[in-house]
Amino acid sequence: MGGCVSISSKSEEERISPSCLLIDMFRHKRSRRTFSDNATTLQHLSSIPNRIFTNGRSRSSCIFTQQGRKGINQDAMIVWEDFMEEEVIFCGVFDGHGPHGHMVARKVRDTLPLKLSTFLNSFESKQNGSSANCCNGNIKSDVVDPEKNISAEEKVESLWREAFLKSYKAMDKELRSHPNLDCFCSGSTAVTVAKQGSNLFMGYIGDSRAILGSKDSNDSMVAIQLTIDLKPDLPREAERIKRCKGRVFALQDEPEVQRVWLPFDDAPGLAMARAFGDFCLKEYGVISIPEFSHRVLTDKDKFVVLASDGVWDVLSNEEVVEIVSSAPTRSSAARILVDSAAREWKAKYPTSKMDDCAVVCLFLDGKMDSESDYEEQCFSSATVQSNHSGNALESDDGQNSEPCLLRNFTVRSSEESDQYNRVHLDIKDGAEDQNWSGLEGVTRVNSLVQLPRFSEEKPRP
Repeated sequence: MGGCVSISSKSEEERISPSCLLIDMFRHKRSRRTFSDNATTLQHLSSIPNRIFTNGRSRSSCIFTQQGRKGINQDAMIVWEDFMEEEVIFCGVFDGHGPHGHMVARKVRDTLPLKLSTFLNSFESKQNGSSANCCNGNIKSDVVDPEKNISAEEKVESLWREAFLKSYKAMDKELRSHPNLDCFCSGSTAVTVAKQGSNLFMGYIGDSRAILGSKDSNDSMVAIQLTIDLKPDLPREAERIKRCKGRVFALQDEPEVQRVWLPFDDAPGLAMARAFGDFCLKEYGVISIPEFSHRVLTDKDKFVVLASDGVWDVLSNEEVVEIVSSAPTRSSAARILVDSAAREWKAKYPTSKMDDCAVVCLFLDGKMDSESDYEEQCFSSATVQSNHSGNALESDDGQNSEPCLLRNFTVRSSEESDQYNRVHLDIKDGAEDQNWSGLEGVTRVNSLVQLPRFSEEKPRP
């Protein structure tokens, strides 16, 4: 894999130059709890306040998941308020695939935020050591080359970019060496968002998606896509995979779904170009390096929706924004969105097996409904379990029934199969500024067509 992808970057001294202004930005409204406090709670995640991962609500968000008809629910989600300081919120949606995909998704959900905070904590420690120079009048150590002089905002963005890259890399490394979790042909997507004040930092792999609901000049709600669906049909993704000797092609009965195949076997047929796990394909172009983007929020931006592809396969960005913005209460928005997706699956594709759906709705003004409004929507003020959510008996012991990996023969009309939308993504990251094509309204088949035909037995002579 090392020969497949290279990332050119500046040194840490250049990318993350210490400054008092930068330190002030990260200590703004800082709570008593520190990064290291989060790290010490690694074995007590369930007791961490303001962290929810099953159906329910927080101070500024609501989350909901529902199992599809393909087996155990392989989706996972999280909202962690006061993530590293009072004004930072971490959100994530993770869509597992393969025989152990549900376990991979939950492992990433629990571990990735901690790794992100660890790298941020490491940076803070370095800043604490160097801040005395610039804050005590010794300005010589803080003088930089004018050509390398960047604003504090750019330094903060560089920090988050580095933290996302390192945490994703460390997460995949841990999965590879995990003693009790087989990720050879199982994996997970990830779409993660950290909101710090008016800044939105995003890291993502796979085809889970984040969008923004915002008001336009006419005060009408519009949808802005924040992330790219990283599938093999994207030119740069396909080029990388082929350069690493992986193959990319679609099956005859699903010509619109490009998949990744081993060079020597028609397996496993992965329908995404980046993922955690899936180590059978990591030497052939599938990577876990995230795309990163940064957006500065304005008063016109109202909410962010993160969801797995079970939602995006049947609902457009505009439909999702309309559903969330018209929900009778904010605390019911995620549940109503999942219910709407379920109805669309039944109406559009009655012969298909509905996919799992997971949704996080983050309201950017930090306001939610009153407690009475919340209870009227059949929720509880505490974390809520659902009979069909797939999370009620959540366990990583692998004792749950395995998901069905049989090919999903979906019936589509030619009009639906040819429905391509051009979505312009306002993303600062990446060398190209281009329009990416994405399938909207086309049902998704299984992420994996079949298990690789590998055997540990030695071949016969």
